[in-house]
Amino acid sequence: MVNRWRTQFVVWLIVLVALIASFNLGNYWGRSKTLSQASALNLTGSNPDETVSVDFAPFWKTWNLINEKYVADNGNNHSTTTKITTNQDKVWGAIIGLTDSLGDPYSTFLPPEKKKRFEEDIQGNFSGVGMEIGIKDDLLTVIAPLPDSPAKTAGVQAGDKILKIDETITAGLSADEAVNLIRGEAGTVVRLTLVRGKEKSFEVSLTRRVINIPTLETKILADDIFEIKLYNFSAVSPELFRQALRQFVESGSHKLILDLRGNPGGFLDAAVSMASWWLPAGKPVVIEKHGGGVNDRIYRSAGYNIFTDNLKMVVLIDRGSASASEILAGALAEYDKAILVGEKTFGKGSVQELIPVTSDSSLKLTVAKWYTPKGKSISINGLMPDVLVPITADDLKVTRDPQLAKAIEILKEK
Repeated sequence: MVNRWRTQFVVWLIVLVALIASFNLGNYWGRSKTLSQASALNLTGSNPDETVSVDFAPFWKTWNLINEKYVADNGNNHSTTTKITTNQDKVWGAIIGLTDSLGDPYSTFLPPEKKKRFEEDIQGNFSGVGMEIGIKDDLLTVIAPLPDSPAKTAGVQAGDKILKIDETITAGLSADEAVNLIRGEAGTVVRLTLVRGKEKSFEVSLTRRVINIPTLETKILADDIFEIKLYNFSAVSPELFRQALRQFVESGSHKLILDLRGNPGGFLDAAVSMASWWLPAGKPVVIEKHGGGVNDRIYRSAGYNIFTDNLKMVVLIDRGSASASEILAGALAEYDKAILVGEKTFGKGSVQELIPVTSDSSLKLTVAKWYTPKGKSISINGLMPDVLVPITADDLKVTRDPQLAKAIEILKEK
């Protein structure tokens, strides 16, 4: 009887231990699964029928190690690290890293604070120094200083590399982050450390003010050559451009210089509308190539096409000609409507879309690339002029413009 009772006790003890072990194992497995969140997932590849296995184990292991071992400073010791990072901060940081892995300077994730600043910026209520900037060869670069701006007055040039903004080193900054540092209250000063070509770096101090951006100017040069200087492609640019062309026609001239130097671009539709004055209806002005199986979109001429073969035209371009400027110049050149004179353009041929991620965060993502009518990528190399004419430091010192002089020379010969 005693042996039978002992046997039953041992059996129940084994069952109890097994239950406890199973519970603990299940609890550990559940916790491990919660923290690892599926260490391997099958994700859809670029081909809808293709799956790509992605190992998330390193990510979740790093997440767990940070949570378990990282010591944050609460400001009570001599460490310079005072930020208390929440799990949500780590999620934002992970998404920023994911976006940065694309290697695209125009794609960026905007967590709540950055999204708020971005929305304030695009409303246009800001003061700055009057220059367009972008990332070129992984360096923060001046696309173009705007006319009659603090940047232009201080001698900032297209192609200058920005090494520092005040005391902030620009390496690793996105263009949007740099813009936020440069902009500020009117009357305040921002210091930029620049480098130009192979020269030594130098510093300029710029006083911020409200920037009024002009659209275009017209002028009649010697030998009845008509010049249109276009500064940007804004919403009002097509109408102002139409008025400028009317002045050109009424002048009786058949020689036109379209100056797109230092023009950082703007609205795509404005560039297509302007190209339509020279191209037959339906001719491609620019090809927009998307990914993810989305069909190419071709923007075509509206076919105003008012000019005859008697028109002689030169388009001036330089390192500050970007985006819509490159679209217009590329179309006019490839249809043999104009000769390109100057320097290679900036090479900004991509389309960004602002996509909501949460109610207070967004992803600014490159969703398409622009190509000329003949299929040349604007992003990769920009546009090369038909006639290369650099501007030297000596030219700038004596305000000499060899590019304009070359354009006039070409039109006189025709």
